[in-house]
Amino acid sequence: MEKKKTIGKIILDEEFYDGDDRYCDGEIEDELLKIASTEQKKDFRKITEAGENWPILYHFSPFRENIVEWLPIPPTAKVLEVGSGCGAITGALAKKARSVTCIDLSEKRSMINAHRLQDVENVTIKVGNFMDIEGSLDKDFDYIMLIGVFEYAQGYISKEEPYEEFLKILLSHLRRGGRLCIAIENRLGLKYFAGCREDHAGRYFEGLEGYPGGGVATTFSREKLQDIFHNCGLWEYTFYYPYPDYKFPHTIYSEDILPKKGELHDNIRNFDRDRMILMDEGRVYDTLLDDGLFPLFSNSFFVVTGPAFQAKMVKYSTDRDEKYGICTTIGTDNTGYYVTKRAVYPEAAEHIANLEKAYEDLTKRFEGSDLSFNTCKRVGEKTLRFEYLNGVTLEELLDRAIDKNDREGFLKLTERYKKAIAYHEEVPVCDYDLIFQNILVEDDKWTVIDYEWTYPEAMPSKDLFARAVWCYVQGSKKREIAIKWCELDGDFESVIERERKFQKDVQGDHLALSEVRHSIGNAAFSLDYMLRECGANAGQIKIYEDYGKGFSEENSYQVPYIKQFGKDVTFTVSLPEGLKRLRIDPGDVPVFVVVKKALLDGEDFTDYVARKGIQKKDTNGKKLGNDAFLFTGEDPHFTFRVDTVTTKTQEEKKKLTVTLRVEELSAELLSRL
Repeated sequence: MEKKKTIGKIILDEEFYDGDDRYCDGEIEDELLKIASTEQKKDFRKITEAGENWPILYHFSPFRENIVEWLPIPPTAKVLEVGSGCGAITGALAKKARSVTCIDLSEKRSMINAHRLQDVENVTIKVGNFMDIEGSLDKDFDYIMLIGVFEYAQGYISKEEPYEEFLKILLSHLRRGGRLCIAIENRLGLKYFAGCREDHAGRYFEGLEGYPGGGVATTFSREKLQDIFHNCGLWEYTFYYPYPDYKFPHTIYSEDILPKKGELHDNIRNFDRDRMILMDEGRVYDTLLDDGLFPLFSNSFFVVTGPAFQAKMVKYSTDRDEKYGICTTIGTDNTGYYVTKRAVYPEAAEHIANLEKAYEDLTKRFEGSDLSFNTCKRVGEKTLRFEYLNGVTLEELLDRAIDKNDREGFLKLTERYKKAIAYHEEVPVCDYDLIFQNILVEDDKWTVIDYEWTYPEAMPSKDLFARAVWCYVQGSKKREIAIKWCELDGDFESVIERERKFQKDVQGDHLALSEVRHSIGNAAFSLDYMLRECGANAGQIKIYEDYGKGFSEENSYQVPYIKQFGKDVTFTVSLPEGLKRLRIDPGDVPVFVVVKKALLDGEDFTDYVARKGIQKKDTNGKKLGNDAFLFTGEDPHFTFRVDTVTTKTQEEKKKLTVTLRVEELSAELLSRL
């Protein structure tokens, strides 16, 4: 009997749902459902900024949609989204296509998706295992979407080659000329070499080492993905490279337009976990670009079957107030390359119109000068088209001079720049963002290619120059020599203050993603810091074992720990068969302790260990919440009940790795407790 529910205008088809949500993130999904069912979609962004919560950001951020928003999906299209989850991209697809069919294993996640789209009429959500549902699907979809899904194929395709089998099944549901789109992390993504944990396993170097810890998800290198395609007889496809990754991409590159040196500096993206910083990723990217290796080390891939699209590079400037949210596209048509800028949000239409006026005003002011401005013309209510120009940016020319230690050549360029921007500086029209990367140099011609931030006011050219140098230096440490060469004293206080006001206007009431990352609170530790802090802070923790007869000195030992990042200590102990309890003594002075992480054979059991494994009666301190303890005596200790985990998992665990935050209590604080 067919089972269907409706949430608003959304059909929730549960014909193939067996009642078991096997894929679940726990209690956080209840909070996600509450948000989806009670809040307006227009408020989701503010909620992600206020929550200091990675799952809320991940599932509700509008920036998730960037990975598909640029696709030329026609309004007649039928779209299949496999693994639609909480609907991070479903809304973007529904705006474009005639119909969207979603499939997801989880009823709760499907309900979250349905609630956030309850006013949409062209979406159906099928709940259940893909392999159970697959036989009932149409064979004429125009687009099939797998956003963060392909890597899980081995979990529900019981074949020797699950990824090839999954791909073949998916291709059978495309109409002739239809497209399959796969977004997936690159196993060899540079961020993993640089100190980010593997996205699915949460362990350092896991994918690079071939997933020794196992798990349900496996990502691939570019070459391996191509092997899978070719094994399925698929030879026509295009690789795109979302940056920083496919989850929150602001730029999508292609083989035709790859990044330029100096562009890739937005690399600290550890929203969900702490990370290390083992290298300057921006500079390593520059090396890879020099050697033509960027496609092999891009953090993510977005692969589309069929002929390449007109769009060759897409850049989203949406991490700002909606009234300034635009998308820049470099594409090709029968006339050659072109550039467009369009409003992503209705509120940004006025900003696009102001760009057209800025071109007219700036061209008039700088007529007869050393600067020209890239022509633009309106091609729609919310879109402008610009000429595509060849050349290199002034920023790149300055970098070359620094690399050669060519101070004279550097100053020749900056002197020409200062003279050019001073032309008729008394005229009340100013391009505030007239920085080095926005000037394209071809032979002896200098053209301003971006004049988005033009204001009807005059600004001294010396202030514009100071800001240009300041912005330039922010991109790379090697550029700091520019301050000395340009004989600037390095005091950019007035520049920074003006910039702060400018950014406040650009951001409006919103936080930038970098600020959201900071508020979530996951740290990024440099290699120098770790060597300094960890190398000097090795120590030991006392462990007692109880096999059913209580604790004794006979069954005790010292375990080495590494003191990490100031106050965190990490240690590993074995869990022999028959062990009932472990007593952990974190020190011999009054301390405050937080259980930050507990891994059982590599599997994260932090919440369960802190909540169930350690009860109030299991410590001589005071348990504060689920994971914190206050010890005011001189022999702090707590007991971990190993048998509770055995009951939970139905199997013996062999190894426990614990990270504790241990803070000694001062005499002054103790006197107040």
